[in-house]
Order: sequence, then C-alpha cells, then structure tokens
Amino acid sequence: MDGSFSYPGEVSKVEVLPPRDVPLGGPRAMTVRRTLPQRGRSLIGAWCFLDHYGPDDVEITGGMQVARHPHTGLATVSWLFTGEIDHLDSAGFAARVRPGEVNLMVAGHGISHQEISTAETRTLHGAQLWYALPASTRDMPPTFHHYAPSPVTVDGAEIRVFIGSLVGSVSPVPTYTPPLLGAEILLSGSLELALDSRFEHGVLLDGGSARVDGTQVPADHLVYLPPGREQLSIEGEARLLLIGGEPLGEQIVMWWNFVGRNHDEIAEFRATWQAEIGGTADPRRFGVFPEGQPAPLPAPTLPPLRLRPRG
Repeated sequence: MDGSFSYPGEVSKVEVLPPRDVPLGGPRAMTVRRTLPQRGRSLIGAWCFLDHYGPDDVEITGGMQVARHPHTGLATVSWLFTGEIDHLDSAGFAARVRPGEVNLMVAGHGISHQEISTAETRTLHGAQLWYALPASTRDMPPTFHHYAPSPVTVDGAEIRVFIGSLVGSVSPVPTYTPPLLGAEILLSGSLELALDSRFEHGVLLDGGSARVDGTQVPADHLVYLPPGREQLSIEGEARLLLIGGEPLGEQIVMWWNFVGRNHDEIAEFRATWQAEIGGTADPRRFGVFPEGQPAPLPAPTLPPLRLRPRG
C-alpha cells in the first residue's frame, strides 16, 4: 500500500505514510516494513530508502541472511535497537553492527557487501536506511565509518544523534552529501524540538504511542514534514527515528540496489554486476570478495519499460 494515511476521526496536520511489507530474503523470508520510497514520495532530503524490522524472533525467521550484493551511488546506514549483524564488504571493511552504534557504508562508484545476523542473536530489531549521493560524490571510492553516539537527555526524551546535529549533539560521521540528520528518540512525555528550516524531515514511529504536532501516528508509519518548519512537537511514550536533510535537488533512478541518474546507467550497473559475479569481467566496479562466503545474489531482470528519474 502506497500513499498518505489519515488517522480515523482526525484531520491530519501532517502527511503520514504507511509501510508495506517486503520479504527480505532467506529460506523463511524475514519481513521488513518499507516506508521509503513510496509512489508519491521518493526522497526526504537525500534519504531514499527506509526499511524497519522486528522485533524479529530469529529462531522462527532465520534472521538477516543477506548474501553479497552490489551498491552504487548511495550510502547505507545501519541502526539497531536489538541484536547484532556482521557486515563484510569488498572494500576490505568488516564490522559488527550493534545497538546504538551506527555503521555507514559509502558505496560511491561501486561496492558489494553482505549482512548476516550473528549466531548469538535471538531477537533482531532495527532499521536500514540509504541516502543518495549527489553528482559531486557519487563516483567517489567506497569507504566506511562507525560511530557510537552518547545519549543526550532533553525534556521528556533521550536522543542519540548518529548523523548530523540536533539538540547540541554533533555526529562526526562524514556523509559526502548535502547536510543530513539521523537520530533515535526515546520519548517519555512531551518534547519540543528546534528544526533546521532548510530541511525536510521524516519521523518513524518504531513502537509505543506518539502524537506528532497533535496527530496520532500509527505504529510503523512515517510522518513527512516539508521544508520551512522551525519547530516539532512530539508527545507520548515511544521510540522514534527522526531523519531529515536539505532537498537533494537532483532526480535519481533507484532500482534494486543501485542509484543512478537514468535507465541506461542502471542497465549498465546490472550488466557489470552480472558479468563480475559470472567471471566474465574483472571486478573493477564491485570489488573482490573474501572466499568462503555465501554465493552472491544475482540481479533481477530489468522491467520491460524504461525506468524514470524521480525526486
């Protein structure tokens, strides 16, 4: 289901975007809830993708078992509430994703990586976000950053800022893109936040109950706030993610795990990935992967119609 949502019995003061269930993969297909992109909204700032999952019983679902796959023109941001995930990529970075610690992988020109929940993990709960890189950095070499933000207590909330700055907390993580914001909010009461009026923002309700500017938000839904706002009011008992950023100002094509600027670029990325994993091309774009890992994921077939830029 795509499009905005109005809470029954209320005149909505904000745009509320519903999630849709998407099988992530694996033998029992762990399901994630995707709130970005949507048919009517492709970007919030440069943020172009938001998957939200759990609390997930790994014994039942098999957890996260995402074998090696490619990325171009974007950065991935992993943020966990519960459980742990092992990250391994073709740029030589290996890291464990832990609750309250952000792992940022910049794909740039091209990278491949895998994400597998650890054997010790019993419950998996968190979010995976992507943002599109602007024209000036989308062909940069791939890189990786890790940061564990300290919590900041403000009024009725505990806030961890993992990207950008908010309530005096500044993340040192470089984003190689126009200014962005990413923060976890543990809310217990009422909170008034000063916003950067240049930004558009999104507020995801992970769990509990919350009202955003007087609008009751259903669980797992994403509230969209356009640029020009200087203040945000939230009240309730809940965990939320707040994202934001200056509008990217560029149209993108996002298909499968690639971000490009037109259909032909995406087709080229796909063909290159297939040739590299098939052994018919040198791994110049997506890199060499360590041996002994699960087989890489092949790219799906491109749709019969040309992909159109959005943004």
